[in-house]
Amino acid sequence: MGYNRENFRRIKEEYETKYLRARAEADRRRAEVAARLPEVAEIDRAMRDTGVELLRTAVGGGPGAVERLAELREQNETLQASRRDLLVANGYPADYTEVHYACERCGDTGYVDTKMCDCMRRALILAGFESSGLGQLIETQTFENFSLDYYRQKPEHYATMQRNYDTLYRFAHDFRAGQGRNLALFGGTGLGKTHLSSAVARVVIERGYDVCYVTAVGMMADYEYDRFKSGRDEGVTASLDRYADCDLLIVDDLGTEITNQFTVSVLYNLINTRLNRGLSTIISTNLTQKELRERYWDRITSRILGEYQPLVFVGVDVRAQKLRK
Repeated sequence: MGYNRENFRRIKEEYETKYLRARAEADRRRAEVAARLPEVAEIDRAMRDTGVELLRTAVGGGPGAVERLAELREQNETLQASRRDLLVANGYPADYTEVHYACERCGDTGYVDTKMCDCMRRALILAGFESSGLGQLIETQTFENFSLDYYRQKPEHYATMQRNYDTLYRFAHDFRAGQGRNLALFGGTGLGKTHLSSAVARVVIERGYDVCYVTAVGMMADYEYDRFKSGRDEGVTASLDRYADCDLLIVDDLGTEITNQFTVSVLYNLINTRLNRGLSTIISTNLTQKELRERYWDRITSRILGEYQPLVFVGVDVRAQKLRK
């Protein structure tokens, strides 16, 4: 699937607008200079005439064409130099009337030849951060600033968390759309599940994939609203579609939502749909595997425990450790 479709459409429109705006602004500056400095307008006309003759001579050829082309090019360079000098002498930058693109490499088109320009890729990555649902977490919680030092109280805890870190790191850096690899993160509050989920999201977005992060409560609220709303709410409909379609869905705090027949049915259908489509999902929960079985249908728990790789987070609440320091 690649970049989020709505983000791609919006960024593409922004690039089209930037391109046209840069050219319109250059036209405005040319008109300003022509009104104030008629000499520059005269040089522009002479350069256009020289350009036409250059083209005619290059196409027509004939005796003396090479020499004439060299002469015309020299004239053109002289005119350009005179034009720059006039602008600078009157307080303008030498390139004042040229088109100034935000990205000179692609000319604000977003593409260099047929390849996406780095500037457009960066814009899509930033848009992906914004639309992921993680907010500031995606900027502050990374693999680089996740410290295993908080798990050193017990060697077995440290070893387990090192394995979890390595698994999630490889998951993010080896991610491929449609690979259908799923993870279930189990463990109490403050043990790093959200931090490492955010780190995964950041890397996967940077690699050009569509990531959606949502709490179980927030997701079920969307489905509940969609169920009972009157008329259509395109924003909610788009969210529901994205839960089923995005390359990577991260559902945080499963088990905090109100559990009833409707929400359990929603969860089952979403998990089953994504499994059938080969789309990857990460679920994190404070529930134990035993509590998970007690709370949800067997059809749900059998899929989570059978199709998802379980990672059990252990240790002492990191937030509490930080507060004590």
